Amino acid sequence: LVLYATMGFRQFSHHFEAIADALRADDPDSARRELSDWLQRNTDRLKTEEIARLSIEQGILAAHRHVLAPLALFALLPGPTGPLLYRLTERLSWSWARRENIEFGAFGRFARRMYEWLDWVPVRMTAATFAIVGDFEDAVHCWRTQAAKWPEQAAGILLASGAGALGVKLGAPLFELGEVADRPELGMGNDADVDLMQSAIGLVWRTLVFCLILLGLLTLAGYIGN
Repeated sequence: LVLYATMGFRQFSHHFEAIADALRADDPDSARRELSDWLQRNTDRLKTEEIARLSIEQGILAAHRHVLAPLALFALLPGPTGPLLYRLTERLSWSWARRENIEFGAFGRFARRMYEWLDWVPVRMTAATFAIVGDFEDAVHCWRTQAAKWPEQAAGILLASGAGALGVKLGAPLFELGEVADRPELGMGNDADVDLMQSAIGLVWRTLVFCLILLGLLTLAGYIGN
């Protein structure tokens, strides 16, 4: 019950599916508005391919934060400790690290370090599972050669592995608010589109099923051992 309460399937799927539906209906304006609400940033000038690309990126990160990381820590730490600690440190990191007031600076740095430390193993477990259920060779290659180029280490690992597993190009510069956002290229293969968005959904579900089966086998082995 605690694990289910700390996992947010809707946080991952709601915006993603709404954007995909809008693109299938040839309604890029609705897709831009939905993506803007999801990312909390201006998306008025994004092209259809850029909308799909950013949606896949955000979907991979959201799936990890809201579904796969709590599940991984549930398997690694005793009882409900893992999911509860993860959700607590994530919320505090997000809240305190954004504060500019000097009184909250030390709290923000501590919360951010704790979140990064707690997320270190789950990030690599998620990336490895992407490789197992997707294109293994490309996922590992992109992880090894491209992840370090991304500004945030954890996000770089997830996005590079996910892009390689899907066979899609992510990252790349974006033109936003009159400026070019310099972002390294990740992945290999095809440009992002609505069909690859559907493939991303499939990748996440395969990853989740794989993790649940593995968790079930570990639980069964524990009962047999006792």
